[in-house]
Amino acid sequence: MYNQNPEQIARDKIDQMLINSGWVVQSKNDKDLTANKGVAIREYQTDVGPADYALFVNKKPVGIIEAKREDEGFHLISVEEQSGEYAASKLKYLNNAPLPFIYESTGTLTRFTDKRDPKPRSRTVFSFHRPETIEKWLKQNISLRSRLLYLPQLDSTGLRPAQIVAIEKLEDSFKNNRPRSLIQMATGAGKTFTAATFIYRLLKFAGANRVLFLVDTKNLGEQAEQEFLTFQPTDDNRKFTELYNVQRLSSSYIAADSQVCISTIQRLYSILKGEELDESAEEDSPESNTWLQQQANKKKAVPVEYTERVPIEQFDFIVIDECHRSIYNL
Repeated sequence: MYNQNPEQIARDKIDQMLINSGWVVQSKNDKDLTANKGVAIREYQTDVGPADYALFVNKKPVGIIEAKREDEGFHLISVEEQSGEYAASKLKYLNNAPLPFIYESTGTLTRFTDKRDPKPRSRTVFSFHRPETIEKWLKQNISLRSRLLYLPQLDSTGLRPAQIVAIEKLEDSFKNNRPRSLIQMATGAGKTFTAATFIYRLLKFAGANRVLFLVDTKNLGEQAEQEFLTFQPTDDNRKFTELYNVQRLSSSYIAADSQVCISTIQRLYSILKGEELDESAEEDSPESNTWLQQQANKKKAVPVEYTERVPIEQFDFIVIDECHRSIYNL
């Protein structure tokens, strides 16, 4: 028997999303904070009313989820004030500080805000973050977006003028809290070297955990790998790959200690779908690649389900080699 109440349908979807992301979901009358590292308790009472879900990591409150039925997804931003009030409130039986992690979700669309950021703003996320991720974040003094504010001045030694401008403008974009940036450089201007330079800075100075470098073809992936293998930063006598692990994905395995993962979009899609990939799908140029053209010709987004092996927090930054940018209108 299926529950047809729109609110409950949304809650059922949210419950499953939480479970998939490693949380144990409990009712307020049967709570046991020792049951798991991450526990989500429904209808937890606060001093401003019951929060739809209160999130606990290691028995400590860390966040709030405001649940809405699916037809309210188009104005989820408008309920941020409500979820913010719950996060700033006192939970029953607890003298907690304001909770830093806030979600609004319909079970189909989910938005997330990290209140530790210098200019907190909500953003769309594919699912909920895992308890282990939140545990790690709480051990850090400041958030990643806060650390981006303190990137040191770029040492321009060995860089071309266009590369200097590209990196400095990109880092200005980070500091201005912009979620996406585009670097336009002429062919042969050294865009991969530019990428290796700013990725090195993100890993060393911003404390990024892992960066994904996404390309169209296996050949471009091999070229990018070679660039990282030969790259040597100006402030260290060691090569990039002596400092950070670089992995070019040739299977579904992503090493836990890889700081840079190089992948074709085809390979990444197959990993997210849990499917094997014929290596020939990575060989062709984008213009003749049947797989890419099939995806580009579709009129709607390519569906991908949540996979525990590659959770949403797997990569802090995604760098896309957009030599053939139209291909990424998938």
